[in-house]
Amino acid sequence: MINLGKHNLLGIGIDAVDYEAAVEKIIGAAKKRRSFTVSALAVHGVMTGVLDQAHGARLNQLDLVVPDGQPVRWALNHLYNLKLTDRVYGPTLTLKVCKQAAAEGLPIYLYGSKLAVLETLRTNLQAQFPDLQIVGMQPSLFRQVTDDEKRTIADSIRSSGAAIVLVGLGCPRQEVWIYEYRNLINLPMLAVGAAFDFHAGTQSQAPEYLQKRGLEWFYRLVHEPRRLWRRYLLLNPLYLLLVAKQALHLQEFPLTKNQQPLEELRYG
Repeated sequence: MINLGKHNLLGIGIDAVDYEAAVEKIIGAAKKRRSFTVSALAVHGVMTGVLDQAHGARLNQLDLVVPDGQPVRWALNHLYNLKLTDRVYGPTLTLKVCKQAAAEGLPIYLYGSKLAVLETLRTNLQAQFPDLQIVGMQPSLFRQVTDDEKRTIADSIRSSGAAIVLVGLGCPRQEVWIYEYRNLINLPMLAVGAAFDFHAGTQSQAPEYLQKRGLEWFYRLVHEPRRLWRRYLLLNPLYLLLVAKQALHLQEFPLTKNQQPLEELRYG
């Protein structure tokens, strides 16, 4: 088990952990029914915090931020000589958490995406993990929510008996969501992004050989060029430039913090 603590990558604190350490932290919090916010960040997720200081402050207040993308792992290894041998990929982490939750009798709740995706996801997860208890699910409203709606959402999750909440709203909405609900839902909440679509079979994953080489972004770009071209063709080169500046000590990247209350975005 590897747990080397948080390290500053472009002003965002990333936890140098492996799957075993991440799952242990999540399951431990679930058993104690305490708030524990988790995000798996690839390059795009890191850059959302770099380019938006308020969002960077949110990310730096999450409990566990794992290196989802190979370029994030590579940067940590290069900057801090960590020798991490694998990333902690959100979709894989999702399955590992579900497997352990099933073994420990810890129910889960699914929040986000569309109802059809959630229904298929539930079927697929329970086929893979027959003992997994899925005690509730709620699709995204795809808009900002009111105070009353926010309380209703939180009440519904708390009253379900869930011990772990999986959140699939896409980056950065899901990170905002777990940040804003962290004191309303005193449970581990995992922002797992495309894991819902991948495990429901509504979106294909890149082949493993592309994933290992850090080219998952290219696979997704080819499949969704109109939606993703700005994300990858603009942010990826900027990420490499900034990491080079950090490595060469040409630019300082203090951990982004905000002592003032952040504006609530209330994604639903």
